[in-house]
Amino acid sequence: MPAQDTKERILDAAEELFASEGYDATSLRAVTRTAEVNLAAVHYHFGNKVQLFQAVVERRVGHVNRERLRLLDQLESGAEGPPAAEEILHAFLAPALRLAGNPDEGHARFMRVIGRVVATTGEHLQVIRPVFQPVMERFSPALERALPHLDPTDVQWRLHFLLGSMAMHMVDPQRIRIASGGRCDSEDPEQALRQLVAFAAGAFRGEPARQDAATPGDRR
Repeated sequence: MPAQDTKERILDAAEELFASEGYDATSLRAVTRTAEVNLAAVHYHFGNKVQLFQAVVERRVGHVNRERLRLLDQLESGAEGPPAAEEILHAFLAPALRLAGNPDEGHARFMRVIGRVVATTGEHLQVIRPVFQPVMERFSPALERALPHLDPTDVQWRLHFLLGSMAMHMVDPQRIRIASGGRCDSEDPEQALRQLVAFAAGAFRGEPARQDAATPGDRR
């Protein structure tokens, strides 16, 4: 069997197991049984479980991250000053939401993997960080420059909440159709993109969070 075919079989098997069983419950031996390869093949192509999980994620989102960076490069090279927050957010969100709209079975399976990552905590959260780190290292400063009224800490908090909103929609796009009684078209990724960019831009343009702000229960 050609090496590339073996590698893809291992990735497919690992992705299916990570989707159905989760990262922690998936062993390399389970992967070898599903892929019908020996353990040496997994070690040869991927090294260990950490590197295999990274490879599963990279296979699906590598081109998404490259497209994000290309769009940001395009924005920054064509602007006299910092690009607008809406433009930066569009560059960040568009490639990911368009991936979520891909009807391919493999992408649907990968969305289940992401759903497990979002819903759980553990080693795998740190495992996939290097896959996304180059993107965050570019987009965080870009948003800070576009939003000088915010402290970098505020930007990080709002990015955190944005990632949660994006992930929830990507993992379960039908939720909005059900919640809205059918008024919102969950099959249209471009509509979701416009709505999420507008939502995020409003949040990022908001005032900084005040440490001394009283909560409703504190007011007498």
